[in-house]
Amino acid sequence: MNKVPAFGHSGFLMESPAALQTAGRRGPTIAAGLLWLAAGLSAGYWVLLAWGRSPVTPVSTLAPAQLATDPVAVARTLGALPAATSAGVVAAAAPPRYNLLGVVAVGAQGGAALIAVDGQPPRPYRVGAPLEGGLVLQAVTRRTVRLGPTLEAPATVELTLPETVNPS
Repeated sequence: MNKVPAFGHSGFLMESPAALQTAGRRGPTIAAGLLWLAAGLSAGYWVLLAWGRSPVTPVSTLAPAQLATDPVAVARTLGALPAATSAGVVAAAAPPRYNLLGVVAVGAQGGAALIAVDGQPPRPYRVGAPLEGGLVLQAVTRRTVRLGPTLEAPATVELTLPETVNPS
């Protein structure tokens, strides 16, 4: 006995005409659901971003380098010295400190020296090369170096290599 389903329905889900009609509509339904999900997540992101935003604070910058002050100008400004007598007074700057770390002597007039100026990393200088502080490397011997204002002027600074200690 074969029983015919009433109203055109079958015992299987996908055999009914209504199921066949809705099967083609699942793609747009899923796409619409995904779009609504994306819209909801986007709105939630922007709401959380607006709630979590703090007032704008300026970014801190590096502290400016220490400015060199002229004590004579400050004293003149504050009235400690008369303006006429302070015009000829020049504040003497401390000379830079030189540290000799190595030499390469080549003959009487040639060579090079490894010198650190003011505690900075050492740099190589050839005879005749200017150093910071206005001095020129005049001569290099086996253990000493002479510095002066020019190559021909008398030496004003003489540096010697530190003594080496032999671990024995």
